[in-house]
Amino acid sequence: MDQQRTFVIRRAFVMPLGLLIALTVALLVVCLLQGQPIAKVIILAGLIMPLAVLFVESARRRLVINAAEVTAYRLFRQRRLRFADVTSLETVRVRSRVFLTLAAGDDDFLIISNSYADFPALLSCLIESVPQGTVADETEQLAKQPPLRQADVFTAWFAVIAMAYVLLAQFSR
Repeated sequence: MDQQRTFVIRRAFVMPLGLLIALTVALLVVCLLQGQPIAKVIILAGLIMPLAVLFVESARRRLVINAAEVTAYRLFRQRRLRFADVTSLETVRVRSRVFLTLAAGDDDFLIISNSYADFPALLSCLIESVPQGTVADETEQLAKQPPLRQADVFTAWFAVIAMAYVLLAQFSR
């Protein structure tokens, strides 16, 4: 692989997550303005924090693959593996959820999920880049027909619809 490729978490997941945070903040403001019980306000405030962390982590996460290495960028940290050091590329599959393990020795590894956009291309890039003989058989089989993971996107949109319904119901009181 001669060029650098960047892979990010699917925007189809990140976008509804941001919308869910905005709707939750709006509901929190409405509850405060309407003088709703403090327990409701605390629950909404407590819900916003993990949603915000998940949103920022998902929006900032990316993989950069070039001819020599793969670098995983995450919030406040990054991890780099040189392809020359890779000893195995293995797969763990649980229904439509896939985790790739890129290992370089005993203590140096990188776990990559199929939450990234264009996962088939990501998998192909990794298989092309690692040394021959390091790709597990199940990983090669997976590359022929990678599963699509849509459950997280569906769940995020369902949460947006549910929060919009709760927000609208709050005005009918």
